[in-house]
Amino acid sequence: MKTFNTLITVVFLAVSLGTLTGCASTSTQQGTGEYVDDAVITSKVKALIIEDPLTKVLEIKVKTFKGEVQLSGFVSSQAAANRAVELARSVKGVTAVRNDMQVKGQ
Repeated sequence: MKTFNTLITVVFLAVSLGTLTGCASTSTQQGTGEYVDDAVITSKVKALIIEDPLTKVLEIKVKTFKGEVQLSGFVSSQAAANRAVELARSVKGVTAVRNDMQVKGQ
């Protein structure tokens, strides 16, 4: 009976570990928690950009993956691009900011 209980325990642990490894995030995929965190970061960055007088009318797209924010689109000046980067960096949880914005007319 003791051997049977040990066997059941081992099988249960093996199945549990196998299931849990399927939930882990990889370098190219996010876990659910990371996805939610990134969505919050994206929302906060967008809100700051819209509220700021220098960046509010610009066509800036914001994407976040594992805490790294990508800013893309068109801005009216380099100062506006720099301000958008500064705003993104100010958000808690941001690990890096990638500036892919283009200054209109350049």
